[in-house]
Amino acid sequence: MTARAQPRRRTVVGALILLGASCGTFLGGCASTPAPTAGGAAAAGQWTGRMALQIQGEPPQNFAALFDLRGNAQAGELRLTSPIGNTLGLARWSPGEAILQDGSKSRRFDSADDLLRAATGAAIPLDALFGWLAGQDRAVPGWRADLRQYDAGRINATRESPQPRADLRGIIDRP
Repeated sequence: MTARAQPRRRTVVGALILLGASCGTFLGGCASTPAPTAGGAAAAGQWTGRMALQIQGEPPQNFAALFDLRGNAQAGELRLTSPIGNTLGLARWSPGEAILQDGSKSRRFDSADDLLRAATGAAIPLDALFGWLAGQDRAVPGWRADLRQYDAGRINATRESPQPRADLRGIIDRP
């Protein structure tokens, strides 16, 4: 892998995982979406929308994509696509295995936690992420979720520790 390919892969993988972790700064001009319904997609474990991730490392990394997330913290699938429909990455996980597909390459991990740790260099609160997407304020050490705009379909989450800081913003589409 070239030195240039490594930051892109890390950004795609980080975005895959942090997601709903997370469009204010990047997509702030997007129209807001209608409020979620209790029996809607969140209850079925399915979310679509737009997300942006900013990692304040050296060098800083920015990423924005459309997402389709299905499942829960134990078993699920996350697909990221560009605005014109090209698949940027696909992550699938189930008990005992997680697979990341980036283009024609595929990497296997023992768990979604291992996939996230390898992709971002830190543990990502996958269970909390699903809670945030459902509008539940789940506390996680090192993370701060802001769900004040959840009724407008927006979520924000910030990882303050471990470093580097990561800001994840998402707009959830509603049926």
